[in-house]
Amino acid sequence: MTSTAELPVSSGAIFKLNQDSQPDPDQDPLKKAQGVYITVHGHFYQPPRENPYLDAIERQPSASPFHDWNERIHWECYRPNAFARVLNDRNELVGIVNNYEYMSFNIGPTLMSWLERYDVEVYQRILEADVKSSQRLHGHGNAIAQVYNHIIMPLANERDKHTQIRWGKEDFKSRFGRDPQGIWLAETAVDYATLEALVKEGIQFIVLAPSQALRCRPLPHQDDPHPQWQEVGGSQIDPTRPYRCYLKPSLSIASSPLATTKSRPSESIEGLPYIDIFFYDGPISRDMGFSDVVYSSSHFAGRVGAAVRGDHRPAQLISVATDGETFGHHKKGTEKTLAYAFIGEFPRHGWTVTNFAHYLSLNSPQWEVELKSVTAWSCAHGVDRWQDDCGCGGEGGVWHQKWRRPLRNALNWLRDQLIEVYEEYGRQLFRDPWLARDEYIQVIRDRSPANVTRFLSRHQTHKLTAAEQVDALRLLEMQRHALLMYTSCGWFFEEISRPEGTQILRYASRALELAGDVAGVQLEKGFIKRLSLAPSNVEHFKHGAEIYRQLVLTAQIGFKQVTAHYAITNLFNSQIHTPDAPKQLPDQKRVYCYSANQLDYQMQRMGSLTLAVGHLKLVSDITWESENLVFAVLHLGGWDFHCCIQQFTGRRDYSHLKEKLFTALEQASAAQVILAMTQIFGDQTFSLQNLLAEERHRIMRLLSQETLTRLDQLYTQAYRDNYGVIMAFHRDELEVPQELQVAAEIALGYRCMMTLRALEQDIAEAQLSWNHLGELGAIATEAKHLRCRLNVPEAKQILEQLIVRLLWQLLYDANGSFGADMQRLERLIDVGHELNLGISLQRSQELYFSCLHSQIAPLCTTQDTEADTNQVRQLLKLGQKLAVDVTPLFSKLP
Repeated sequence: MTSTAELPVSSGAIFKLNQDSQPDPDQDPLKKAQGVYITVHGHFYQPPRENPYLDAIERQPSASPFHDWNERIHWECYRPNAFARVLNDRNELVGIVNNYEYMSFNIGPTLMSWLERYDVEVYQRILEADVKSSQRLHGHGNAIAQVYNHIIMPLANERDKHTQIRWGKEDFKSRFGRDPQGIWLAETAVDYATLEALVKEGIQFIVLAPSQALRCRPLPHQDDPHPQWQEVGGSQIDPTRPYRCYLKPSLSIASSPLATTKSRPSESIEGLPYIDIFFYDGPISRDMGFSDVVYSSSHFAGRVGAAVRGDHRPAQLISVATDGETFGHHKKGTEKTLAYAFIGEFPRHGWTVTNFAHYLSLNSPQWEVELKSVTAWSCAHGVDRWQDDCGCGGEGGVWHQKWRRPLRNALNWLRDQLIEVYEEYGRQLFRDPWLARDEYIQVIRDRSPANVTRFLSRHQTHKLTAAEQVDALRLLEMQRHALLMYTSCGWFFEEISRPEGTQILRYASRALELAGDVAGVQLEKGFIKRLSLAPSNVEHFKHGAEIYRQLVLTAQIGFKQVTAHYAITNLFNSQIHTPDAPKQLPDQKRVYCYSANQLDYQMQRMGSLTLAVGHLKLVSDITWESENLVFAVLHLGGWDFHCCIQQFTGRRDYSHLKEKLFTALEQASAAQVILAMTQIFGDQTFSLQNLLAEERHRIMRLLSQETLTRLDQLYTQAYRDNYGVIMAFHRDELEVPQELQVAAEIALGYRCMMTLRALEQDIAEAQLSWNHLGELGAIATEAKHLRCRLNVPEAKQILEQLIVRLLWQLLYDANGSFGADMQRLERLIDVGHELNLGISLQRSQELYFSCLHSQIAPLCTTQDTEADTNQVRQLLKLGQKLAVDVTPLFSKLP
């Protein structure tokens, strides 16, 4: 289903709607609580997917055609919400709305770190949205924090609760430049112990599901010091107002899983600590996730309007909350619905778009609430979804979740063992080991050597040696992974061997390894024994221990694997040289989260054999541990590699090693070289299969390129030889033989790619050949006549990038030739459509729209000559070609 903004107005009307008015302060709903307020909260979060050894996400085939699921969801949700389109009835762009500027939101810190690295433009739009919302809402930004890595807080020990909150707060502050007023709890899972931790950490409010409230009452006051409690345990709480929740002494009993509803706290509330709570509207929130209501802005507004209370209260808040990924990922195109609701539908009804913090500043709670003992928004059984076979997450299937409790028990056992290691060894290095852990988030946010050094200097018990610095960082990383292994996603679904369950086991594995490195303790055997009690639904795995052996241990990466990766990769990053002309590569290179300091490198070729020998110092950017290694890699041609690695034992040994290997190479015998390598390095070898997946796939493509090029040329020849035959089939409306049709499509696709690469070179050299544009047009015509579908994804990407580059030059390069640049750009856009590659003009639209009203619109009324007017007219026609509504500006031209 396609989302529609149902926009009956022009762009001029939209921009008028979106302008800030200046009402009487006494009548301004932004300054005084009056009328209806709307808050739409998006909980944006993805499970952390980084390989614990690489600090990077590896390719995930299930996310194809994207690299991984973060990337896929980014292009379907995170970016579209930063540049949400408002369209008219001709499907032309009327406005671009940054939805984050109008919606309340939290974005998981691990996801924000990924966004910061992957798309800094969207990352900045999110930060700017918080600033602009803060300016509009008198100092209350839309962003709220999140407990750091989505841990189920009621199941965490007290220390982990506080660290999760502190890391979440510090990560938030480092990005948004302010302390968070509210925080999002993973799965809204809460108990009173969690509330107590939140209050101690200065959190002012949280957001919960209406089903989590037990009872409520008006706050006691002079006229009614003992108001009656109202039971609301069946999701009956009124979500249009904020509530105050006091931490009463007897509630520590009520928060126990063994507590009964007969437990009643003291009536006295004076001087008690408290936290404020908003309950989102449950029915509307469910409809957003599970019905079609968000596919239409008018239907969405109608659904919200149905929740408005008609009891003449001065102010009320209609708040809804759902996964942020609903808008664009789960429900394609609905970011447009949201955009027009914010700037069109809601204002038209006289409703004020706000956030929780702003509403709280206008309308402090007048009601008190007590919560059920332990609850979450996605489990009807408290928090059993993350510890028991409760049925939640089973999707109505036959699979059990009997593995949940043993998995939780195994991780709790490991956590407690790691606490002992951390305290015993940490107190030797840190003045306060747990304070060091709490402040380690400052290192996670900035791993520069200077910042790490400052951190260690601040916390060390004495001036640490280099080896002690490594151990200190290992201990802190051990604790980071001990927290990551509790990421809620590992229990959320129906099977332990899913990627989410495997991921948290990989974090546990890394924590085990780091504990062994520092303390020499061997905890893995005990951990695996406990995992064997977690039964899998998949017969192949049987239980958690086998999953650990097959999917976790096989994914571990050490210094030797990284060195093998470096050695084989460098064969393709450097030129082949003869023995008397050794190649010296650059001294330093990054391999994921390692710095590779190359101390020596020599490569030689003899016939079909290529041999490279090198001395490498690898340093982990995360723990600062390092190793000096020697490698030799022999490429026998094609896919066949033989790589060996050992510790560096001195310059003399290394010199003899090189001499022996290159002497063996002179015999031009693969067997002799491999024999020499075995004598020196032993039997352990690495091949292409041992490479990290990303680089392995790149090298596979490189190795295949010569064959593919030769096949492209053969198909092209077959196509040329049989062109007349293919045309005859089409003339007589007969089905073309598959072999000939495939030859035509491959040949035209190859020709298209060659032309586009030539066009790229033209633009790089500040010129654009009409010949190449003409050739693309001819290819498009030929493909149309022969009914060929060009399947060349790379061509689509190149075309989109070329159009953006040419548009930027046209708009911002004062030295360009306007007329010629405009003609070429228009022709390139036309050709892009004619090739039927499914090109997207969104980036070009954003670039054009960014200067439409600031630069192009003023020119419409300030032109002195007809030539200038014609130039503006051409710019507006370009907007039409980019599907931007410029009709109001055409009317301003003389």
